[in-house]
Amino acid sequence: MDHTEGRLASALRRQATVNADEAESILVEHDRLDGWLNFAYRALKNDRDGRTLERRLDAAESMPWLLDVIFTLEGRVRPYHKYLPWELRRHPLTHWRAEELLVLLTATLDGDPSAIRAAFARIETTCAAFDSAIPVPVLTPVIEGWGDELQLLRH
Repeated sequence: MDHTEGRLASALRRQATVNADEAESILVEHDRLDGWLNFAYRALKNDRDGRTLERRLDAAESMPWLLDVIFTLEGRVRPYHKYLPWELRRHPLTHWRAEELLVLLTATLDGDPSAIRAAFARIETTCAAFDSAIPVPVLTPVIEGWGDELQLLRH
């Protein structure tokens, strides 16, 4: 029973959510978006060059960055790995179905280039939507800053 007239529920909700300013800080100032792009690009470059182990290592290293990007774009804090499947099933994301994302994450851990590219396509679209809701775009410029290297991500 909450005897705080709703203050406790509000405080708990605040701890689990990310507002637009915080999202910009996490994704841009703390480099989570660019960091994920870097590891995704490295994994795909290793795939292109026939370096299977290196591809898998970079893909695996991209995972915390990817999860931060996905949850931040949803206005939420990324859960601990232990709770990830439960969280996705009990509190669905707007842009990702739980089972679809879990399969994508598993394939990404294996270094599957199609999974990395599928994640990129969805994140690029979600970043554009985020930017359309604010006066000055902040996420699309991070992506576009990769210039011609984006071809490997969009292939």
